[in-house]
Amino acid sequence: MDCKVSKNPSTADMASSTTILNSMVQNEQEQLIKAIKKSAEEILINKPSTTTTTTTSNTPMAPTTNENDTVIEHLKPEVEYGNVEYKLQLINPSADRLEHLVSQMKWRMGEGGGECVYELGFSDDGTAVGLSDIDMEASLTTLKLMASKLSADLTVVRERQGINGKVLEVLVRKFASEDFSEIRIACVGNVDAGKSTLLSVLSRGQLDDGRGKARAFVFRHRHEIESGRTSSVSQEILGFDSKGKIVNYNTQIHSTLSPSEICEQSSKIVTFIDLAGHEKYLRTTLYGLTSTSPDFTMMAVGGNMGPNGMAKEHLGIALSLRIPVFIVVTKIDRAPENVLSSTMEDLKKILKGPGARKLPVVIRNQDDVVVAARNFVSERIVPIFTVSNVTGENLDLLRSFLNLLPAKKEWEILSQKPCQLDIDSIWNVSGVGTVVSGTVIKGTIETGDTLLIGPNEIGEFIQTQIKSIHTKRLPVKRVKAGQTASLALKKIKKEQIRKGMVVVHPSTKPVPTREFEAELLVLFHSTTINKNYEAVIHCGCVQQSARLVEIYDKDVLRTGDRAKVKFRYQIRPEFLTVGSKFVVREGHSKGIGRVTSITPYVHEPINITTHKASSGGPTHGQGPNHPTNTQVRKQTRSRANRLAVQTKK
Repeated sequence: MDCKVSKNPSTADMASSTTILNSMVQNEQEQLIKAIKKSAEEILINKPSTTTTTTTSNTPMAPTTNENDTVIEHLKPEVEYGNVEYKLQLINPSADRLEHLVSQMKWRMGEGGGECVYELGFSDDGTAVGLSDIDMEASLTTLKLMASKLSADLTVVRERQGINGKVLEVLVRKFASEDFSEIRIACVGNVDAGKSTLLSVLSRGQLDDGRGKARAFVFRHRHEIESGRTSSVSQEILGFDSKGKIVNYNTQIHSTLSPSEICEQSSKIVTFIDLAGHEKYLRTTLYGLTSTSPDFTMMAVGGNMGPNGMAKEHLGIALSLRIPVFIVVTKIDRAPENVLSSTMEDLKKILKGPGARKLPVVIRNQDDVVVAARNFVSERIVPIFTVSNVTGENLDLLRSFLNLLPAKKEWEILSQKPCQLDIDSIWNVSGVGTVVSGTVIKGTIETGDTLLIGPNEIGEFIQTQIKSIHTKRLPVKRVKAGQTASLALKKIKKEQIRKGMVVVHPSTKPVPTREFEAELLVLFHSTTINKNYEAVIHCGCVQQSARLVEIYDKDVLRTGDRAKVKFRYQIRPEFLTVGSKFVVREGHSKGIGRVTSITPYVHEPINITTHKASSGGPTHGQGPNHPTNTQVRKQTRSRANRLAVQTKK
């Protein structure tokens, strides 16, 4: 259910917000509710959502009470788009009516990437009318029949009281299939915050022993196991079935499934991208944030340490890239009460500050989880979970939140465009050949497609054919935008490919570029930035040193400045698209920008004159005024003789 906020705050609205956000029932409750009203007003009026969560500019109805003095929470009026449907009742529909209802559910599921939410007992204007137990049971029976016709299942998320009875919020999700929905979450935070341990506990179902036993299962390198710190980009997956249950492990015997088995049994996959927390691995972390195209960011903060070190920097980068963030405070079993309280206060202060302007919401119960998941994609609120990987406290709330997270609708729109996959890994598999992996940014890739790969050192794209496709180690026939995939390429050698290249459809007529114009925001620089300034640019899978060729309308740039600039790659051409976001890094200096225009790269071959060395002429690459090899040897001997004579004297 969405947060209900009116343009003109009233006592009724305050009661509604207080009922929904139970996590704010503390001393600062009134201040936070005012912040909710102000931020939600901006969302509802100025920023209509493009995701699966429904939004409307209409004022939500004020809460009422029934004869038992129970507060009734109403919803905003229903809208035509999105994956949320209101139904007052579904009792014994006719055949024609049932067919119409099934078509309607199919549309809602398409809007939600394979899942939708039904609000039973609500009228179209959002009034929580409520149904009796008999009518609600009949409505659920009809809803199950509708879902079965679409190979889907339903789960009751929560039950509340309406005016004349109870109301239900029901999640409808398709059965496990090859075309599962995927949500990508980047995991950031300071070193020793417990990121890897948390991912291991979530994906394997076994609690940590307090000495780092769980994190050893997710490390990729020996030095990571020895030091206990992540230094590379690794991925873990968490699968949910149509009922919302985790399929990774059997909770009775803790038997872990393989990635392919998880995908086969899952309707929804959550991919965690584990990134490094140490400052010396910042380059790797930036590469992971830009190359993997995460939908959300999970920032781990040690309850006994607070948001120190790289935590603030990671948070700033994620917010600059406009990636929604939720925070998990770990190690609450080790943190004294006063230290944990100080950590929470510091987080709230940072999130409310001028650099973030977010609304922190502490999650304490299942109602908070549902409200936070439904409003999280608005990018205005930041849910905060407090968990322990040793005792398992509040981990169920985090799992429930991950299950209810909606898929971004942007991927459905992008899947209709010509395909593009950014390459982030390359292998040479025995018996298969060259294999590349990455994230499908646009379109759909199928086995047998003839695509282009490039650009190479001279800006050319090479034609290739897709022999086979794997996603999460599961062989599939097709992958779409928003999914990770490994492609086996035909007639391509590993030496011809590098990280940062792309696999694109020939219809896009890809153009390589070495110079591009962009809008740049300097996040931090100790002094000033002038022309010819060199830094590393992270744009998707591309990370290459570039030189600042031009600064328009300004002479120099300082921290906080915005300007239109032109960059030139120092080494080779790359493939960029207008609108791509990038991060600029040079030491402690950082900036963020967006590509506004590109200059097509034209390769200029170097003329090399070849002469025969035996004729005494110049050798390869030498002009007529260059000395020949014979002349060089004579000059060397003459100089040695002169030095010998001087030494004797």
